[in-house]
Amino acid sequence: MAIITFDTLKFANKLKSAGVLPEHAEAEAEALADIFEINLKDVATKEDIKHLEERFDDKFIQLEQRMTIKLGTLMVIAVSAVAALVKLL
Repeated sequence: MAIITFDTLKFANKLKSAGVLPEHAEAEAEALADIFEINLKDVATKEDIKHLEERFDDKFIQLEQRMTIKLGTLMVIAVSAVAALVKLL
């Protein structure tokens, strides 16, 4: 999983320069860092998405093969039924 960093010092300093009290700025920076740590550990990476795409590709290939077999079977049954009906008539 990719590492995502959040610069709490830089964030706190920006808040301080905007007029936020230093204690509040530092508390907000720490709280936001905690939120990022909790919520970003479950974010999908490019590798996760690539793996998922590969799984879907495999599933679609299998589905295509099954559908081809079923369609072929139905065509054989239909041709056989028509041939049988032609012989009867």
